[in-house]
Amino acid sequence: MDVMTSPHLWRAVSTDVIMRHVAYATLPIVGFAFFAFGASALLMVAVATASCVATEHVVCRISGRTSTVSDFSAVVTGLLLGLTLPPSFPLWMAAVGGFASIALGKVLFGGLGYNIFNPALVGRAFLQAAFPAAITTWTPPFAPGRLTELIPSTLAVPFMKAASVAAYIERAAVDGWSGATPLNVEAAGPAPDSLELLAGVASGSSGETCAVLILVCGAYLLARNMMDWRIPAGVLGSVFVLSAVFHAANPEAYPGPVFMLCSGGLMLGAVFMATDMVTSPTTPLGIWIFGALVGALTVVIRLFGSLPEGVMYAILMGNAVTPLLETWTQPRVFGARRAAKIK
Repeated sequence: MDVMTSPHLWRAVSTDVIMRHVAYATLPIVGFAFFAFGASALLMVAVATASCVATEHVVCRISGRTSTVSDFSAVVTGLLLGLTLPPSFPLWMAAVGGFASIALGKVLFGGLGYNIFNPALVGRAFLQAAFPAAITTWTPPFAPGRLTELIPSTLAVPFMKAASVAAYIERAAVDGWSGATPLNVEAAGPAPDSLELLAGVASGSSGETCAVLILVCGAYLLARNMMDWRIPAGVLGSVFVLSAVFHAANPEAYPGPVFMLCSGGLMLGAVFMATDMVTSPTTPLGIWIFGALVGALTVVIRLFGSLPEGVMYAILMGNAVTPLLETWTQPRVFGARRAAKIK
């Protein structure tokens, strides 16, 4: 009788099933983006997603391979990319970002499972470098008429000066609107109310404003055992501890840990970006080091860098050192002896 080696129990969960559920988990965030920022945000996320899917399909056809869009990885990349962009981002730029995410962040490394960096963040970093003005233009949430009309810059003509959103912001007439994200405001003055950041009533990228909703969507993946809880715990825990130390040392210069946790793209990055199974470590110790490193880099970049937000670069740098963490933290095989030192 043939007996297979352990483990004898296994769970038949394929890549496409996991990716599909990740896509499901982002849908409430997309819905809130539409509710808070209107039709422009929804259309921008849709274009980014369509661009990712189309790029992957075309590349597969050109290379003579069967299209891999059915594994939902391109869909997830497009959804996450769109959620990291401001609602007023021009659609043609979102399409360029989708192409860069797949072509530079995935295909260039050999496809799914071989990419070193999170593809959505590669596309986001490309857009940050290529279109710095557009990617830092913010609009107020819950503006009147947002569900039925588009922000002027949404349909901007490619390579032409985008339409100004000043009139849209002025017409919105939102009390206390500063034209900046909470992190920008904190850099120049008092921090916004943390409850507003939790509820998603502050400005920011389309999918980063409602911290509570992001945590709930992450809990869905945890319940299905499709996300390693240690990574977001490590990221958020290190941000809390390090920012608390700085705040205790100088409360006037550095924001408190609750604000640091709830503002910017930290929640979205910790729950959906840093937990990417391909670009994060798999060893137990490596996972904790990875999470702590991403959180620490986020705090350092936010407090001492030239940009108010540092989550994207922190995760990409964490992706870069993942192979080293995997090598350094490999557990010793049971019963094996350590190699003797050569004298």
